[in-house]
Amino acid sequence: MNYLVTGGAGFLGTALSNRLAKQGHHVRVLDDCSAGNPVYLLPEVEFVQGDINEKTLLWKLLQDVDCVFHLAAKVSVPESSLFPSSYNLVNVSGTVTLMEAIRDTKVKRVVLASSGAIYGHQDQIPYLENFEVHPESPYAVSKLSAEHYVRTISAQAGVEAVCLRIFNAYGPGQRVPHSHPPIISNFLKHALTNGTIIIHGDGSQTRDYVYVDDVVNALVTSSTAVGVDQQVINIGSGVETSVLELVRLVRQVTGRKPEEVYNPLKNGGSDRMCAGIAKAQEKLNYIPLVPLETGLRLTIERDPQFKKEIEPKPIA
Repeated sequence: MNYLVTGGAGFLGTALSNRLAKQGHHVRVLDDCSAGNPVYLLPEVEFVQGDINEKTLLWKLLQDVDCVFHLAAKVSVPESSLFPSSYNLVNVSGTVTLMEAIRDTKVKRVVLASSGAIYGHQDQIPYLENFEVHPESPYAVSKLSAEHYVRTISAQAGVEAVCLRIFNAYGPGQRVPHSHPPIISNFLKHALTNGTIIIHGDGSQTRDYVYVDDVVNALVTSSTAVGVDQQVINIGSGVETSVLELVRLVRQVTGRKPEEVYNPLKNGGSDRMCAGIAKAQEKLNYIPLVPLETGLRLTIERDPQFKKEIEPKPIA
């Protein structure tokens, strides 16, 4: 098959694009390189640097494409509160521009990488796809808006659409920016460099951490699965883990004892988050294969930014 992966040089996009290429598919990637790096893409992946809002470019890239994976997005919840207009431009306007181009070029299917952040606070665990959503950040609002645009425009155009609400994905290749870094890569970095782990709130808040390979499995399957048109499907591990338990596991897998500092003045977000994955199991035959401790070990072993911290240092 012929695929276009927007945001294909990012964390999930790189893993997905390389998997598809290894399976023998033709993969074309569009990325503006604001967060991604094409150097990690396999040579057989066709890379194009560009903006998701460039419709003329999209028309060109979508020629002969069977399925689009739409992963291009700004993804930081805290940053979205500082720059909501920027998040709207990329996550909402970019999605609308892409969907117009998909409609115009008669692409058969689009798969949107949405987010579990859409749910906001819920009184019941696990989160199910039929819950009323309560987005609590500009990022979450932008992803919910993207879902509505994808499903509405695709339905009008006769394009099949699937929206995957991905929870806290992690794994090798996830960047650790100086501001608003993802929690797992951030904790691993500070543990391995004998730094300080900062815990917001009291650390009792839970999240659903899902390893990158499991997410890619779901994405790939969703591109060809039958009976998923217009469906919204959760993708997670189905297990909730507290921040304190995550810290314990990070200490265990790294063999280090980083200092822990609590920041009680900063909200740790929703008290509990966990994906209900029964629908994914039914529609995509989805089974998360990598438990959190194993995933942490694989991240350290496979990610050069962490591997260099555990290799023996040469004797001077």
